[in-house]
Amino acid sequence: MKKLLLFLATILMPIMANAYDAIIDGIYYNFDKDAKTATVTYERDHSMSNRYAYAGSVNIPTKVNYNGDSYSVTSIGSAAFYYCSNLTSVTIPNSVMTIGGNAFSGCSGLTTMTIPNSVTSIENWAFYGCSSLIYLTIPYGVISIGNNVFYGCTSLLSMSPL
Repeated sequence: MKKLLLFLATILMPIMANAYDAIIDGIYYNFDKDAKTATVTYERDHSMSNRYAYAGSVNIPTKVNYNGDSYSVTSIGSAAFYYCSNLTSVTIPNSVMTIGGNAFSGCSGLTTMTIPNSVTSIENWAFYGCSSLIYLTIPYGVISIGNNVFYGCTSLLSMSPL
């Protein structure tokens, strides 16, 4: 019986684990303690709904403090805002260099987005299904745009360089 309970606990532990290291001012983060960088991430694992994790306007800061250390926010991780259909706007700071795959996929309430000059990479499917996205500003410094980044952005009227 003890072996069975230990076995079940071992199997269920990853399911119950958070996908993030900390929540600071309503934003989920993972930290690279060696590089002193932070990545915006998601509330739950990909098999669970993330649609209530973020809503309305989200203002990502340039730096966050955690456990007495300061971390520069350098990326928006894969699926960070995945299917947050109530998200309307996101302010991305100039410290962010990468927008991960599926970062804003399914954010059907997102209407405009300005990507800062610091971003050099936008990964696959980053804005997939952002059906209300009308205006998008992309800086000249973006050197890598993945596959199907704007697939399903049926309202997109204008993309302009920053």
